[in-house]
Amino acid sequence: MRASTVVRTMTGIQVEGLSLSFPGRPPLRVLEDIDLDVPGGSFVSIVGPSGCGKSTLLRVLAGLLVPNKGTAQASGEDTCGRAGHTAYMPQRDLLLPWKKALNNAVLGAEIAGVSKHEARERALSLFDQFGLAGFEQAWPSQLSGGMRQRLALLRTFLLPMEVLLLDEPFGALDAITRRGMHQWLQEVWQRDQRTVLFVTHDVEEALLLSDVVYVMSARPGRLIERVDVRFPRPRGLEVVSDAEFVDMKARLLAALDRAMGNVPD
Repeated sequence: MRASTVVRTMTGIQVEGLSLSFPGRPPLRVLEDIDLDVPGGSFVSIVGPSGCGKSTLLRVLAGLLVPNKGTAQASGEDTCGRAGHTAYMPQRDLLLPWKKALNNAVLGAEIAGVSKHEARERALSLFDQFGLAGFEQAWPSQLSGGMRQRLALLRTFLLPMEVLLLDEPFGALDAITRRGMHQWLQEVWQRDQRTVLFVTHDVEEALLLSDVVYVMSARPGRLIERVDVRFPRPRGLEVVSDAEFVDMKARLLAALDRAMGNVPD
């Protein structure tokens, strides 16, 4: 199998009994007894208060942190302290200002072992799908905020992994641009159909994009609520006014209030 081929194991993500603390006196407890099962090919979101550990969980699954206890797997591989099993997009786009768009797009794939020629051919075939046709030789400074995010997502999609970890990819965008990005990401994901774990502060965004939405409590983060979203795809913006959608949004917001200690359990 060629290095650039996505391995469709469809085993998704499995996290069991995961806890993590950062050193200190006393240690800072960040995650506590996390159990999470993301089926292969599904789109799952996590919402929660700032600082609750959502991004930390993604970093464990990306192989950048080692938990104190518990296990984390992606595509059947142990990710605890072992990078290279997931495609991870952090909150900032992290585009290199001295590289043009095409070279930014292929950077991660080349580091992962894909040949330069193959990475460029694959990237060029996707520039139109990602709304970037004609900007292959543009500098990052010449791109709008939405275009920069699409380029960062293209770089992530080009990585030869089945599991994608997306940490608030639209958090810095204005509301109008975000709405367009939601529609675009749904279309891209439905064509690609990889496993996605998506972190966001936006409950409506999570419901619009996801098969399942989890709520994480304030630190130490625990998963305290699960909402299954069964609206057919693709989901247009009209779904946000549907009575069932409104009820699910209210349920998630109530869980967030509990997570932040605003109301009793």
